[in-house]
Amino acid sequence: MSEILVIGHRNPDTDAICSAIGYAEFKRRTGMSEAVAGRCGDTNDRIDFVLNTFGVPAPKFVADVSPKVADVMQRRILSVRPDATASEALRLMDEKNLRILPVMDEELRCRGLLSLFKLSKFLFPSVNHGHSSREVLASLNSLAKTLDGEVVVGLDPDREQELILMIGAMSLESFAQRLEKYPPEKLAVVVGDRWDIQNIAIREGVRVLIVTGGIQVEPKTIESAQKKNVSVITSPHDTATTAALCRAAVGVMHVVNEEFLCFRENAPLAAVREEATASGYLVFPVLDTTGQTVGILSKTDFLKTVTRKLILVDHNELSQAVTGADEVEIIEIIDHHRIGSLSTQQPILFRNEPVGSTSTIVADCFFRHNVEMPKEIAGLLLAGLVSDTLNLTSPTTTSRDAEILKKLETLSEVNAREFTEKLFASGSLLTLKPAPQAITTDCKEYREDGIAFSVAQIEEVGFDQFWKRKDELLAALETYREKCAYFFSALLVTDVATQCSLLLVVGNAAFVKRIDYPRLESGIYELRDVVSRKKQLLPYLTHCLEKRD
Repeated sequence: MSEILVIGHRNPDTDAICSAIGYAEFKRRTGMSEAVAGRCGDTNDRIDFVLNTFGVPAPKFVADVSPKVADVMQRRILSVRPDATASEALRLMDEKNLRILPVMDEELRCRGLLSLFKLSKFLFPSVNHGHSSREVLASLNSLAKTLDGEVVVGLDPDREQELILMIGAMSLESFAQRLEKYPPEKLAVVVGDRWDIQNIAIREGVRVLIVTGGIQVEPKTIESAQKKNVSVITSPHDTATTAALCRAAVGVMHVVNEEFLCFRENAPLAAVREEATASGYLVFPVLDTTGQTVGILSKTDFLKTVTRKLILVDHNELSQAVTGADEVEIIEIIDHHRIGSLSTQQPILFRNEPVGSTSTIVADCFFRHNVEMPKEIAGLLLAGLVSDTLNLTSPTTTSRDAEILKKLETLSEVNAREFTEKLFASGSLLTLKPAPQAITTDCKEYREDGIAFSVAQIEEVGFDQFWKRKDELLAALETYREKCAYFFSALLVTDVATQCSLLLVVGNAAFVKRIDYPRLESGIYELRDVVSRKKQLLPYLTHCLEKRD
């Protein structure tokens, strides 16, 4: 069953994490068993505090949801070992209707690829190749195995060597003359119940005597063979069939193609498609991070449809979504922010409400549909709600938030006011994090009339740490802006105790001049009674963009 990922925006805040976990739980309880909560960014100290408080693990980390090689590869690998014979490989290829077969060692590493075309050319060589049709590279044991026969006398049976097939189907005189043309230690004589041929082959000391037709070798013949150091193999097949099968006793490593193209299982399909299509190979081993082969990719696998689906929570703009969101199907959006420019191929459930948090909407889903809400989920949704609304003091707060919060307090048995105090005291980004990390922990990208910019927010108790680090924060903000090529980057530092904020802005000089809040220092402004990025700061910044020259 395909996974449906419920996931918040990049650089997730508490509301994004809690609403993702909560909505995934709601979907599972209402029939969508494949719903799984995810995150596309790291948690922070406050999120960890919330998760630890209610005993819930963090959603699984998913950096990229674009179709991967692992999504379409064949996980069941049909292969042979390096010590297998061509006969074994051909039998498997015939049974499974395969044209290509990987050769895998004990550590699941691909040693090469066997192609039916190359095997056929080896087993049925051109007559222009002289004696090649009668040359066999094999050991006695591999010969016996290929022939479904038995080694009656085996001298050094595992030693692999080049042998020359000679069929004992002529007069004794003609056979004796032919024996003289070849080194006896390289000869493999295939013969039926011709005792005279058997005896002269043994007398001349050939490497191996292959007795066909399922004939039992006489004891005196075995005794003579042992004395002359001649090995003996019996074959149940007739002479013609036995001779034809002998070449298939060659080890696969002698006919394998050791040059091949492989891909990593997490490689994006789009990134490998062109390379695979342009290559002359038909199949490609797929490796994990340790180099083990975990699948096989064929060119036809690129035609498969990837069934991964997304439910976006706490955002509705692709610029804020997990990488690859534009390449998979988005089936639902649950959000409380402005509606961006995201478009879908077909109608979807899009619930967007002007409330203080996405957790409010998720909790309402439980209550509206009379779905039982576990205590820990109630606690998480309470945390998401009070975090985004600053415990109902933010200007984004609505009466619906207050109504939902009362129900969550009852279900979770948590006092919202006391919890909020602990939440904001649980971790100061400006105390615990380097400046580059602090300014991007809760950072969102926006686009307005083709202009890209970023707005981040840090919530603190007091501004003491900010004033100690203002210079490095400004420098980190400018470095981040240049790296992402933003028109401007802003950071809102909010004091949750006084409900006031400081605004840092770097970027286009003409735009920055339009900021008309009280300027405290270069690039730093005082914003009294401004605590909401979504409802207060973002509309103001977009207004300044509209008025730019």
